[in-house]
Amino acid sequence: MWHINQLNGYKIKFLGSCFLLLFSLSSCHHPKTINTSFYFWKTVYKTKKTETAWLEHFKVKSLYVRIMDIDRVENRGEPSPILPILFKNKIPDSVKIIPVVFIVNEVLKGLSDTGIDSLADKILPFVKAKIEQAGKNDFEELQIDCDWTAGTRQHYFYLLKQLKNNPIMKHKKLSVTLRLHQLKNQIKSGIPPADATMLMCYNMGNLRAYGKQNSILEMSELKKYLNQNISAYPMPLAIGLPLFNWAVAFRNKEYIGISKKIKFVDLIDKNQFIFIGDNIYKAATDLPDFGLNKADEIRWESISVDDLQAVATYLSPLIKADNLTVIYFHLDENLLKPYHYTDLEKVNQILH
Repeated sequence: MWHINQLNGYKIKFLGSCFLLLFSLSSCHHPKTINTSFYFWKTVYKTKKTETAWLEHFKVKSLYVRIMDIDRVENRGEPSPILPILFKNKIPDSVKIIPVVFIVNEVLKGLSDTGIDSLADKILPFVKAKIEQAGKNDFEELQIDCDWTAGTRQHYFYLLKQLKNNPIMKHKKLSVTLRLHQLKNQIKSGIPPADATMLMCYNMGNLRAYGKQNSILEMSELKKYLNQNISAYPMPLAIGLPLFNWAVAFRNKEYIGISKKIKFVDLIDKNQFIFIGDNIYKAATDLPDFGLNKADEIRWESISVDDLQAVATYLSPLIKADNLTVIYFHLDENLLKPYHYTDLEKVNQILH
C-alpha cells in the first residue's frame, strides 16, 4: 500500500512539474497584435483593383503615403517640394492616411534656425492641402523620413520640434523613420524628439559595391545592427519590411546606377542578357533603351517569401511590444505580383 501511495505521490509531483513547466513556457511568449499596413510611394495615387484588394484583405486601417520629397532644386536655393503626389482618386473611406515627407539629408546642412522655422511652417500647410486632395478632412499622424547623420542631427531634431509645436499638429502624433545604423549608434545618432518610429529593415547593404550581395536585405547585416538594440530602444517601434526589387548596374565593376526600366523578364531574354551566375546578368549587346553598353552587368536584387519569414523569425523574440505595426514597402500592383496573401499572413503569424 505504501508503494502505491508513493507512486501516486510521484505522479502528482511529476504532473505538477509539467504544469509549472508549461506555465513557464507559456508565460515567456506574449502573443502580439499585428497590424498590417503599406507605404504608397508613387507620385500619382489612382485606385487600382489589385492594390485595393490587398488593403481590404488585410483590413488596413492606415496607409502611409509619401506626400513629397524636400530638396534643393539643382542643389541651390531654398528647400522645395519635389515631385509632390497627385491624388487622382480618393483614399478609401475605411483607410486613414498617414502623410510621409522625405527630407534629403543634405538640405539640413547650413540651415539657420530661422530657415528651419520657415521650412516647418511650409511643410504642414502643404501636407494639409494634400490630405484634403486625398478626400480626408484631417490626419492623425505625420511621419518624417530622413537619413540624418551626426552632422545634421541638431538641425533635424530642431525641425522635428518645430513641426511638433505647430498648431496644425495639435493632438497629432509625429513619427520618424529609423535606419539600422541610427538604431545601433544611439549615442552618436541620438533619439529623435518624436512620438514613435519605424525601423527600416531594408536598404542595409552597400548598394554601390560590386558583387553578388543583396543590398535590400541581408540577414547577416541585419543581425550586426539589431540584437538587443531593438528591445532597448526608448520609443515605440513599427517595423518596415521590403516588397520591392531593382536592377543595380555596373560598368567595369563600377556602380553606374539603378535601372528603373529593367524588369526581370528582360534579364531572362537571352537576346539581351547572359546569365553569369548567382543574381548577376551581363548585357549581350548594347542596350541603349536601358542605358547599357555591351558587357555591362546587372545585379538583380529582390525579396523572396523565405527572406521575409527569416526576418520575422529573427525579430519575433526581440520585440517585446504587445501591439506591432508592420509596414510593407510598398503598395504597387507590379511589386505585389510575386506574393500571395498567405505569404504576408505567414510573416504576421511568425511575428505574433
